[in-house]
Amino acid sequence: MTQTSEHYFTALGGGRYAPTEQTQGAWQEDEQHVAPVIGLLVHALEREHPSEHLQWARVSVDILGMIRREEMQVTTRVLRPGRTIELLESVVEIGGRPTVRATAWRLVRGETAEVAAVEHDPMPGPDELPVWDGMAQWGGHFIRSVEFRAAGNRPGRGRAWARTPLALVDTEPVSDLARWVGLLDTANGIATRQSPREWLYPNVDLTLHLHRRPRGTWVGLDTRVHWGPDGLGQTSSVVHDVDGPIGTVEQALTVRKV
Repeated sequence: MTQTSEHYFTALGGGRYAPTEQTQGAWQEDEQHVAPVIGLLVHALEREHPSEHLQWARVSVDILGMIRREEMQVTTRVLRPGRTIELLESVVEIGGRPTVRATAWRLVRGETAEVAAVEHDPMPGPDELPVWDGMAQWGGHFIRSVEFRAAGNRPGRGRAWARTPLALVDTEPVSDLARWVGLLDTANGIATRQSPREWLYPNVDLTLHLHRRPRGTWVGLDTRVHWGPDGLGQTSSVVHDVDGPIGTVEQALTVRKV
């Protein structure tokens, strides 16, 4: 398959999107990687429900089935309206079946700079780290479309920066936040405990908590991977932008031999 697209999704109108070859996932050739799909879900919420005074505090995503590389319908709705607190939902349907669902809390903006503080440790910036080929063990065009920078990663523990030159959608204005969120799911691949050729460990969800809005195109992932004795796993990341830590991402894994 020749890679030619400079974007992940082609907008077809009416909430319909066609995935390009650049969305190809790592586990099966005919599936999409969920990372850009998550970005698309946030994009749809921002596009359909704009707000000047509310900001995203949590985005929780459930993967309901295999994400085939076929035309998608994205729908959104407000689950809990409010002037200061609001809960929204966006859903991707493929072939008439819900495939990926996101719920997101938006909270009112306020002036809290005088008491702002974080407890997460900083990490070296992207300009301080070399280009990293540690993701080469993963298949799929999506991973190959992303630039990674890292050094010193080991099984179960890693720190990496990621960015992509590709647009999320071809003809619709997309926020930096939606593009940034569209890279978070790569966290499960930067500190693998075992080779994906010998073990399967896809995540079934992703939950992002933010204490401020990210800035820029680089996504920083300070990641720990935990596997239990009974087939469960957890990938936990402190997420960064170029100014420092901005929140956390958690992923639940199902772990089994190939």
